[in-house]
Amino acid sequence: MPLTLSRALGAALLIVASAAQAQYVWIGPGGTRQYSDRPPPPGTPASKIVKAPGRPNPDAAPLPALPAAGPLPAETADPAVKPAEPKGPPTLAEQEAAYRERNKARDEQHRKDQEEAQRARQLAERCVSARESQAQLTSGSRIARYGQDGEKRYMSDAERAAQAAQVNRALQDCR
Repeated sequence: MPLTLSRALGAALLIVASAAQAQYVWIGPGGTRQYSDRPPPPGTPASKIVKAPGRPNPDAAPLPALPAAGPLPAETADPAVKPAEPKGPPTLAEQEAAYRERNKARDEQHRKDQEEAQRARQLAERCVSARESQAQLTSGSRIARYGQDGEKRYMSDAERAAQAAQVNRALQDCR
């Protein structure tokens, strides 16, 4: 019986030891390693978290050397580039502004789509009219026109050819 009891105790110790492995390790603000069974504080960048439950062991890969605290060297310091500040969830005002921007963009896109559809309808109407004119000009029948004085006048072959050339140019947009 002592053998089974020692095996049971050994198994219990292994279970407890595996639970102790569920630790977090991260690099603190002073460059020191922090160990805890709780997650690191909010705002800790993911690059500073060395170990978390479900992540590989830190002994498997060495940590890179941390730079010394202090000002950046002159060649890397750029006054125009500011470090990104950790930002929390958007405020109600920011959400409202984003909502208004999305609505404005949607309305603008809707207006553009309507204008494009109107242009397409107008082009289709012009194409139908040009095709009818082309069919009439190529039919070979005499085409009569009425002048400002109300008199009927027939198109000459030269006028018909000029009109056909104009209709053909209009039909090039319809293809």
